[in-house]
This record gives sequence, structure tokens and C-alpha cells, in this order.
Amino acid sequence: MLGADFRSVSRPASAGAPQYVVCALTLILLLFGVSARQAKAQASAANSGTRPRVIELRIGDEVEPIMAEYIDGGIAEAARQHANLVLITMDTPGGLGTSMEDMIQHILASPVPVAVYVSPTGARGASAGFFILMSADVAAMAPGTHAGAASPLLEIGGVPLNVDQTLKNKILNDATAFLRSYVGKRGRNVQVAETAVTEGKAFTDTEALNDKLIDLVANSPEDLLAKLNGQSIKRFDGSTTQLNLDHPQIVGMEMSARERFLARIVQPDVFFILLIAGALGLYIEFTHPGMIAPGVIGAIALVLALFAMHILPVNFAGLLLIVVALGLFILEAKYTSHGVLAAGGIIAMLLGAFMLIRSPITGAGVSFGVALGMTVPCALVTIFLMRLVLRSRSWKQSTGTEQLLGEQAEVTEAIGPAEAQGSPSTFQGMVRLHGELWRAVATVAIPAGTQVRVVNVTGLTVHVTPAESGAR
Repeated sequence: MLGADFRSVSRPASAGAPQYVVCALTLILLLFGVSARQAKAQASAANSGTRPRVIELRIGDEVEPIMAEYIDGGIAEAARQHANLVLITMDTPGGLGTSMEDMIQHILASPVPVAVYVSPTGARGASAGFFILMSADVAAMAPGTHAGAASPLLEIGGVPLNVDQTLKNKILNDATAFLRSYVGKRGRNVQVAETAVTEGKAFTDTEALNDKLIDLVANSPEDLLAKLNGQSIKRFDGSTTQLNLDHPQIVGMEMSARERFLARIVQPDVFFILLIAGALGLYIEFTHPGMIAPGVIGAIALVLALFAMHILPVNFAGLLLIVVALGLFILEAKYTSHGVLAAGGIIAMLLGAFMLIRSPITGAGVSFGVALGMTVPCALVTIFLMRLVLRSRSWKQSTGTEQLLGEQAEVTEAIGPAEAQGSPSTFQGMVRLHGELWRAVATVAIPAGTQVRVVNVTGLTVHVTPAESGAR
């Protein structure tokens, strides 16, 4: 229809004047219809999809691999949805250095601006949390919160350790260089930020704001978004972005049930508990076959520990020390060492627990309480069970023909020469044993009524000797 109208324009005016009117009306109607649809679509979009979108994530526990996977996935989802901001609220004591570095890399490379907010009141962004806070496009804290205390390897498992000064300087220099690599580009105070690592300093929200470590203090997430609305921020790549957060739509992304479950498993303390529980369960099943439950529980715990081992930065020297400790516990049960082997096993297992997780920047690992709480019971159970096993080797057989060895019997039919063989070297007769009649053989003749002792069993025949001889 529209093509026909355009072709009619080339005709003489006298021949088709009314058609010009039709063509014009058609074009007006078409343009009006298109404009109306566009306006309706724009209005619909304004009502449903053009509100500023904020993706809210939460770091509410230790920084570990599953937490890093959750944060990385949230940042990627925000990019897919073309969100205006990623808001990460944080309350963490710290965690693993590898997971922290993974989060920071995704925050720095995020196409969507990222705000990290230490909240609620009383929360902290300590150790690894401080590094994450400093990496954000917008760093904010709620009143009554604190951040910092990011010194690496000052303690392992809660126990202060004296390390070689060269090694300590190497770790400190690596941590501060990593911090400087992005803090300066974020426009924050590099010198003060370094003191959180080199001196272990921590900062309240007011101190952090005055020292230019954070950008603002906000009472709530809503207050933070209101203060950021219309603000221009400088991205890590040097570009400038103006935040449009007028009446934002906040979309909270929680961890899935799978992520919450796995997040517990990969915590260093839980990993160590699963590892020791798995080894103990299988050990109990092997030393006491047929109990079933310890074997099933131990197998499941050990598989979960192996899964966590695949994700965590495990130090195999720590694993080897734990294996050595179990070996020392077993030797303690077998040999008299006056507790020396047991003490060595406890020390080896504690050292293995502290060395089990490699986290040179943040120092996260198995806590001293969990290490000691699992090591002592493991030592006691292993030694006790092994002693039972060794003692059982001297126990007399209580079932089968072996239980007859050493038992006394009474000769009911004199044991005399075996006629079938025609030789007096073997003597045969009958004895009453445990109320039953048994065919008996002996190397000497034994008269009826004599007490004899069983020395061997062959099929349905017992080999006997006079009780007095057996006693001697």
C-alpha cells in the first residue's frame, strides 16, 4: 500500500489529486502509529526497566574460595544486566589470600562500578577485608565500624610465631606492593593504608574518612545510595562515570544452598575436622571390622575433605606431618616409649594443622583451638584402639575348632595301637570333649578315664596328650 502511494506521486496532478491526500493521510497515520508505539514502549520501559539497578552482594563470613566464586558471579551478573552499581556489604574477620586476590581482580576489572560498604554498625573489614575495601570504586563504612589490621603472618592458628626477618620482610613487601598497586589509582592515601599492613593498624570509620582511606560514611545502604546519586567517580582504568541512582531498584543476590554448604566445607577449621574425622572413622573400621557406622561416616568425611583440598591452597608438608603424627600414635601403642612417641605425634599434628593452609598475605588457617581440640582426642583414640588390636592377638580363639586347643578331655575308650596301620607309633581311641565324643589319637597309649589335653584338631579327630604332660 505504501509502495503504491509513492508510485502515484509521479502521476499528473489533474489525474490523481485525491490520491495525494490519501498518501499524506496514510503517512501521517503511519508516523503517528509509530510514534504512539514508541511512546508506549518508552513509558513501559520507564515503569519496568529503566529504574537504576543496584546488585547487592554480601560478605558476611571468612573470605574463602566459595565466597570468592559468589562475589565473582554477582559482578558478572551485574554486567549482564547492565546494572548501575554493585554494592558489596561486608563484615569479615579476613580469610584466605588467594580468594582475596581473586575478588580484587574481579572488582578492578568490573565494567560496573563497585561499592564496598562495611556494615552494619559493629561490623569490621579486617585483614583480607581491608584489602577488598581499598580496591572498590567507592569505599564506605557505617558508623561504629572499623577496618584494617592487615599484617601478614604475625600469627598462625592464633599463636604468634617468630619467623626469619628476611622472610618476614619478603612477605610484608609483597603485601604492601600489592596494596599500592591499586590504592593509589583509587585516589586514596597510600602511606596510611600501608600502616595497616606494616604496623597492623586498624581504623574506625571516622579515622578512615579523615585519613582519606574511604570516600564516605553512610548510616545505611539507602543512605549510601542517596549520597552517591549524581556523583562522578573515577574508574580504575582512568575513565569517569557519573552514578545515576535516583530511586534505584535494589536486587539482592544471596548464596545458593549449594554455595552455603560448600562455603562451610572449605573453611580451614572445618576442613581440618573433616580430614581427621575421616581418617579416624576409617581407622576404627579397619581395626574393628563390622562396626559399619564409623566406616561410612569416615568415608563421607574424607571425600568432603578431599573436595575442600582441591579448592583450598593446601600445603602438602602439613598433610605429611599429620600422616607422621598418626604413625607415631600407632607406634606409641606398640612400643614402650614412656609417652615420647605420643608427645611427638601431638606436636607433629599441631604443626601440620598450622601449616595445612597456605595463606601468606592474610595468615588465615586452622585455629589453635580447633587444632588442639582434634589432635588430643585423635591421639587418645588411636593409641587406645591400637592397644586393643595388639592385645587381641594374644586372646584365645573363641569360635571354630581353634577354641578346642588346650582344652581338657576325658578318655572314654582307651587310646591304644592303631590296628589299621599295624604299628604302635600311632594310638587311637575316643574322648569326651565339651560333652561330645571325639575320635582321638596320641603318640602314646592312654588308658580310659585319664585326663588329656587337646594339642591339635584335624577334621573330626583331636590330637591329645596326657594332661600332666601338657601342663609340664
